[in-house]
Amino acid sequence: MSVRDKRLYLEDVTVSFDGFKALNELSLYVDPGELLCIIGPNGAGKSTMMDVITGKTRPDSGSAWFGQDIDLLRLTETEIVRAGIGRKFQKPTVFEQMTVMENLELALAGHRSFFRTLAARTTPAEQQRIDEVLEIIGLTAQRGALGRTLAHGQKQWLEIGMLLMQNPELLLVDEPVAGMTPQEIERTSELLLSLAGEHSVIVVEHDMTFVRSIARRVNVLHEGRLIAEGDMDKVQKDPRVIEVYLGE
Repeated sequence: MSVRDKRLYLEDVTVSFDGFKALNELSLYVDPGELLCIIGPNGAGKSTMMDVITGKTRPDSGSAWFGQDIDLLRLTETEIVRAGIGRKFQKPTVFEQMTVMENLELALAGHRSFFRTLAARTTPAEQQRIDEVLEIIGLTAQRGALGRTLAHGQKQWLEIGMLLMQNPELLLVDEPVAGMTPQEIERTSELLLSLAGEHSVIVVEHDMTFVRSIARRVNVLHEGRLIAEGDMDKVQKDPRVIEVYLGE
C-alpha cells in the first residue's frame, strides 16, 4: 500500500506556539480500517496533532491528507467533519436533559438547527440507523433515559454513538477510559475493537493496560516527534520510550 492510499497521512507537520514547537516535523499515517493507539508523556503533542487533523490548529509547515485527494489544511473545521472525520474529547459532552434517543437524533441532524430537529420526525431509515447505533454502543435498554442519569462510561459510549450517527471514516478518541470502572473499560475495549475495520480509529490514551488490550500498532510521541512505533511489546522495550515515558 502506497503512502497516498492511507486513510490519514501527516508529513513533516510543525506547529509552534510562542517559539515552542508543539509538533516538530511529525509524520504518521493510518491505514483504512486500522485502530492506531498514540501514547506519550504530557506535552508530547498528542492534542495538537488532533487539533491539526480536525482543523482547529493550522501548522506552520507540513501536509495533512485524508485519503488520496482531501487536503485537510485547505478545509474548515466544519468541512473536515463533513469529509468524514469525527472527534471525541476526553470529557463527554452529551445533552444531559435529553434522552439517549434524542441525543442520537440531534447528532443525526448534522447541519439542521436545534429547534427544527426537535420538531422533525425521524424517517424509517433514520430510525433504523439509531437502533443500529444503540446496539453498537450497548445502550438499547437506556434509549429513553436522560443523559444526566447515565453512568460515566455510558456517557462516553453515547458520545461515541453520536459520532457514529455521522458515519465518519475516521474517529479520533481522546482518553476514552479515564475515570471508568474495570467493567466499563472492558466494554470500551470491545466497542472500539468492533469499530475498527469499518472505520479507522485513532485512540490517545495513558492507560497502558487498556492500550495493550486494543492496540495492533502503537505510535509514541515525545516533544512533538514520533520516536517509536510498532506493537506494544516492541515499543515497551524501546530504550527511548522507557526513558521519556514508561520509566516515569
